[in-house]
Amino acid sequence: MILENTKRGKHCYNQNEDRLSDLPDGVLLHILSFLNTKRVVQTCILSKRWKHLWKRSSTLMLHSTKFSTVKRFATFVSKVLTLRDTSTALNALDLYRHGDIEPQLLKKILNYVCSHNTHIQELGISVNGDSGLIMSCVSSCHALTSLKLSIYPRGSIGSHTPTLFPKSLNLPSLISLNLTNFAFCGGESDCVEPFFAFTKLSCLVICGCKVKDAQILSISSETLVNLAIEDPLEKINLAKQTDFFEEAIQTDYSSNFAEIKLSTPNLYTFSFTGDLIQKICRSGLSSVKQVNIDDSRQDDASVEHGLVLFSWLLDFANVESLTVTSTTLQILSLVPDLLEVKLPSLCNLKSLEVELTPLDEGYLSQTIKDAMLKKAAAKSDKEFLKLIKAFKARLELPPIPDGIVDFLRQNSLSAQVTFTTEFPHRFNLMEDDKSSNEDKVEKHQPNSTSPLFVTTGSEEFSIWLTY
Repeated sequence: MILENTKRGKHCYNQNEDRLSDLPDGVLLHILSFLNTKRVVQTCILSKRWKHLWKRSSTLMLHSTKFSTVKRFATFVSKVLTLRDTSTALNALDLYRHGDIEPQLLKKILNYVCSHNTHIQELGISVNGDSGLIMSCVSSCHALTSLKLSIYPRGSIGSHTPTLFPKSLNLPSLISLNLTNFAFCGGESDCVEPFFAFTKLSCLVICGCKVKDAQILSISSETLVNLAIEDPLEKINLAKQTDFFEEAIQTDYSSNFAEIKLSTPNLYTFSFTGDLIQKICRSGLSSVKQVNIDDSRQDDASVEHGLVLFSWLLDFANVESLTVTSTTLQILSLVPDLLEVKLPSLCNLKSLEVELTPLDEGYLSQTIKDAMLKKAAAKSDKEFLKLIKAFKARLELPPIPDGIVDFLRQNSLSAQVTFTTEFPHRFNLMEDDKSSNEDKVEKHQPNSTSPLFVTTGSEEFSIWLTY
């Protein structure tokens, strides 16, 4: 009918006509599945057509941030679970409660999930509550394809006791797994392998997790494509209750963290956020083609951190896209005589993106300054005294260490270099309105001063950096 009216050049539709309501129920319910449940329920006032439609939505997105008080959130959730059409299968539930969740409300939600456990495919729970009840509910949902859990004890402030991840979890269809604040428990050996039963796992996210009574976290999967790790995996022994900072003083800092052993031949994307102290067994990252490293929150570093990062680089045999922060490059530059090393990897690099992040005064900046002074002293006393004088005059550290970009591109000179930043004024960037689209990314010529373009949202700035 639309085509016929277009051909005839007629505009016969009434501007007040509700054409959305004429869509089939299946289409409308699919649209509603992308909305927060509070918004879905509000559609009941639109017309008689919509009055009961929300009750048949197969997705529940229950977020406390959409409510002014905890009581209103609890009341809303209870009514939704009571009034929802019982004949409609529940395919997805996403529960987010900022802070402690009331025990009775949590029980009611989990019981409702368990009553639909044969149909539910996507489950997300982010609460401070009873981990035992939650994991019992999860273990009954054998049809899950996506699971996202962020569980903290009630009343937890500061130090958080991690939730123990079950040694056996029967989720044969699981494709995506996202875990926050979990502990993976070892057995008789020093190696723990918590994900071996998930034979279809494609995406794995580990955030703020720990390893208990083991030295190595093994991730073995033929199907894993995307791996993201936020914060290095701290080793713990719950029986001893050893204070982490006390242990760090008594022994080598890196020994407080478990090593990761990867056997993932089809791994394509690797992302890491946090302090660069996470050791990964050699060859574990050899299949990866996209890498994203974000250590912008790191406020301290040493040569040890730089060496860990360097060990990762040696394993990037097939990486085509590398995204790092300027802080990452500063830490890498701490490795002694780095620029004299012939890098055997990064031969397939096509794109290098550096996010410029401000480096404020602190332990990290002082470590970098000490390293620069050491290198200057190795050249001559004159260079050393000149640099000391400059630092006393509040010389700012260069956003990118000299020669570091050339070092990363030594085996891929045609790789394109892009700089991005959310802080253009911190880096004294100049707005460049004359740049054409072709000039937005310029190929860097080694040993030269080259203009590189910095993307800052909708704006574009140019910066001159000397390598």
